[in-house]
Amino acid sequence: MENVQQIKRGQEQVYKKLEELNIPYEYYEHPAAPTAEMALEMVSKQWSRGEGAMLCKNLFFRNHKGNRHYLVIMDAHAQLNIRDLEQRLKQGKLTFASEQRMEKYLGLKPGSVSLFGLVNDVEHHVYVFLDENLLSAQKVSFHPNDNTASLVILKDDMLKFLETSGNGFEFLELYS
Repeated sequence: MENVQQIKRGQEQVYKKLEELNIPYEYYEHPAAPTAEMALEMVSKQWSRGEGAMLCKNLFFRNHKGNRHYLVIMDAHAQLNIRDLEQRLKQGKLTFASEQRMEKYLGLKPGSVSLFGLVNDVEHHVYVFLDENLLSAQKVSFHPNDNTASLVILKDDMLKFLETSGNGFEFLELYS
């Protein structure tokens, strides 16, 4: 009998990096979920995303000069106070980065932004802000750079991924 390996949705580089770092994951396929709100709706309709995993919202911003880019990661249930974040960063007005910038720095299309996009940021240009509430999660869920699948990893493995990415990152209180 032939051993057939499942073809997984997402960027091959993501799976290679997880294997290289010895990070196990749970894999789930689902209908396209280009926004956190759509993903939450699917979870409420019983599309599995990993028992007990915190579903993460991933937002990609640029500063007003366009010379700095930020990936903001937080619980999908939360709302980001962008004005508060602007004041703390002192980078001027933050706006969502364009599709071209997203492609250039993360190698992604809108609707697929994820922590795992950092595998494409070979120059380590993107700085990551994570909500400190993520530290209380046991497991977290991200797209493998394709919004028709999700990977669930342990929070400690998310930290290992970040620490080895080469990108700067920090935890902040992003919402109350």
